[in-house]
Amino acid sequence: MDNSRRPVGPIEWIEGQEHWDHWWRYLTPSPAHQRLGLTCLGVGMQQGRLPAVGPRTLDHYVAVVITSGEGWFSSDGRPPVDVRAPVLLWLYPGVVHHYGPYEPGWSECFVDFTGSAAAAYQELGFIDRQEPVVPLSSAEAVQHLIRKMATVCRQGGPHVEVETSAGVHELLVTLRRGRADQDPNGHPVLDNLARDACLPLTIPEHARRMGMTVAELRDSVRRSAGCSPKDYILSIRLTRAKDLLAGTDLGVASVARRVGYDDPAYFTRLFTRRVGSAPSAFREQQTRGLTG
Repeated sequence: MDNSRRPVGPIEWIEGQEHWDHWWRYLTPSPAHQRLGLTCLGVGMQQGRLPAVGPRTLDHYVAVVITSGEGWFSSDGRPPVDVRAPVLLWLYPGVVHHYGPYEPGWSECFVDFTGSAAAAYQELGFIDRQEPVVPLSSAEAVQHLIRKMATVCRQGGPHVEVETSAGVHELLVTLRRGRADQDPNGHPVLDNLARDACLPLTIPEHARRMGMTVAELRDSVRRSAGCSPKDYILSIRLTRAKDLLAGTDLGVASVARRVGYDDPAYFTRLFTRRVGSAPSAFREQQTRGLTG
């Protein structure tokens, strides 16, 4: 058998004589910390002839990033698949998982986390429950971030939970940017929608300009931005409207036309419903104290 495809065999664990190097730290966030939306429960790094993990089930998320080496991974009782660094392995709460390296071992780093904001990240496509194995173009940025979180834990102090919570948010963004299936120069579909957002085009017309069906466009935007094409375009338009209201003297009707709305009353209703204040009130809030 190819030695690189032979799983690490059973290891007799003797404290202080492990077959791998490791460091980890686990945290217990308070209820106040949990209200931050995401809290770090643990961070660690290890390498060598690591023993297989599982089968087991956890009550929280773990992002395991394999930075070098090869191995196997099974999730939700499915047959094992081969994995090769750099790769992200998602361990989802309530889902059984089982994994380990092939000889001669691998290097990995991991972050355990939980929180109500995980649902929003899932809706936005940063966490995909159907895709537990995510090839990465590089693990360098992720390694740097996890080392920074580890340094925070080593140093200690009264704000460890807050700083590592911020690290979890940054980790999810870094993992999304590091996906091997992402174009490093941007997302062509989203870029095209943003470019043409203020043109008087229907969703079918946007789809035709990109050589897609409406269903393909909706699926692409949903997976990449966590919303419909209509909502994505609306966000682009209102963002540009805010820039014009805060940075120019254009009237509300002129701003409305610049961002694709011929009816200023309709624009005002949309803006007020999404932003929470009318265009004129938003302008006043942003410019108060800057003149006079």
